[in-house]
Order: sequence, then structure tokens, then C-alpha cells
Amino acid sequence: MSVSVTRTRSREPDETGAAAVDLARDAVAAVAGAAAVGDHLGVQPDGERVVTHLFDCLDPAYPGWRWAVTVARAPRSKTVTVDETVLLPGPGAMLAPDWVPWQDRLRPGDLGVGDLLPALPDDERLAPLVLLAGDDAVLDWYDGEADPASAGTAGSPELPAAGRSRVLSAAGREAAAQRWYSSEHGPRTPLAHAAPAHCASCGFFVPLSGELGRLFGACANAYAPDDGRVVSADHGCGAHSEALAAQASARSVSPVIDEFGYDLVDLPGVSVEETVFEPLSRGAD
Repeated sequence: MSVSVTRTRSREPDETGAAAVDLARDAVAAVAGAAAVGDHLGVQPDGERVVTHLFDCLDPAYPGWRWAVTVARAPRSKTVTVDETVLLPGPGAMLAPDWVPWQDRLRPGDLGVGDLLPALPDDERLAPLVLLAGDDAVLDWYDGEADPASAGTAGSPELPAAGRSRVLSAAGREAAAQRWYSSEHGPRTPLAHAAPAHCASCGFFVPLSGELGRLFGACANAYAPDDGRVVSADHGCGAHSEALAAQASARSVSPVIDEFGYDLVDLPGVSVEETVFEPLSRGAD
């Protein structure tokens, strides 16, 4: 008959290990120097005959950190030895931000002059040109214009004049649409809300080709704040092509006829000086 014994972590620190404060301090001093070791902050149990001593770190580069020295002793032994010494952050320690790979830290607009940002071979935003079909068909985007250098080659697909081997995939188009629609060139901006009409009805709106052209286009108005940028069809600004006509019609007013005032003018054969003015009360006499 086998009996299993489960050992629980000790709630109280080992007395012999807890008393080895000087041993733990000397271990830190041997690693970082005595000037970097501050006050003893306490001791915590890690197991049977295993405790960790905590010391304040005086290094100005690590405010709020503390030295942790783990000591232990063998069963029925009074000799305490050092297991490890490590610098750990305390409750109020200053910590560096979580590490983020550079490809995840990169943001639109970070690319500068001379920088190179090659797309990964397995970039989900791109798809091989020869695999496109349906809504992704080459004819939808390039109107069937092929590269004359590759046309007629047996067993090779006809590439567009640009010679690209990869184009936007469905995932790439969806990511671009979400990014453009939620940007300052989309419909949820104060500029779009104050516009007299949407870009879709503007003469300066140049729709994109392909599937993205159903909702996006480029602004070609030199006086618009979005000139040369991709905008959504339901975006808008005050430089709408029909804004002037609407403004002119709104300002037109009906003429006002004054039926009470009068002007003295000369009539043919009768001058103002020869006119006899009579009081209006004459008829009452």
C-alpha cells in the first residue's frame, strides 16, 4: 500500500534562514557593492528551510527596486547557504514599458527618407497575382492590359504593365478600408458634419477602381483640405463643387417695394416748380 504525502508551503519563515541577514547582505554587496544595498525590508518564506531576504536598492538608476537574496539549509543542518541574488521591482518601482516588436510598433507615417520597409513573404495583405479570382480578378483593376514582354509566353500568366507579382488581398483591402473610414478623411469628423453635401456628389471626387471604389475616392480640389488624399464617399467639406451655387441661391432676396414714400420728378410739359400743392384738409372745408 503506497501513501502519498503532500507538502504544503511553510507559512512561517525558517528561523535559521531568517536570522542570516548578514549573510544575505554580504551576498548582495559582493555582486553590486555595499553602497548599493540599503535597509533590510523583511524576509518571506519560500518553502521548508528556504527564505528570501529583501533589501532596499540604493542605485539611483533603479528607484523603488529591491534586492532579493534566497538562502536555504539542508535538513538537520544549521549551515545556511546562498541560492541566488537578484534585483526585483518593488510595489512603487519604475518599470520599462512592455517590449513590443518593431514591426508592431511601426505606425503609418513613420517611414522616412531613405527608410526601407519590405513586405514579408507571407504578408496577409498581399496575394500572388496568379491566384486572384472573382472580385479580385486582374481585369477588374487593370482593364486587361498586360505586359507585352510576358504576353504569349507559354505557361506563364500575363502580368499587368506595372509588372507586379503581388497585389492587395481581401484582408489587405478590408484593413485599408477600415483604416481610411475611421480616419480624419471619413464621415465621423466635424468637417464632414458641417459640409453642405457628401463627396459622392462632388465634381472633384475621383472614385477608385475595383472594390475599394465602391466607397472611396481621391479628392482633386486644390482648395480642399483633403486634396490628393483618399476620402470616403460620405465624407465632405466646405469646398464641395456645388457649395457656391447653393450659397448664391440662399442669399437671393425678393425686391422691396415702398408704397408710402414718393419722389418729385419732372413730367413732359409739367415741371415741379409749376405744380400746385394743396393741403389734404381742403376737401373738409
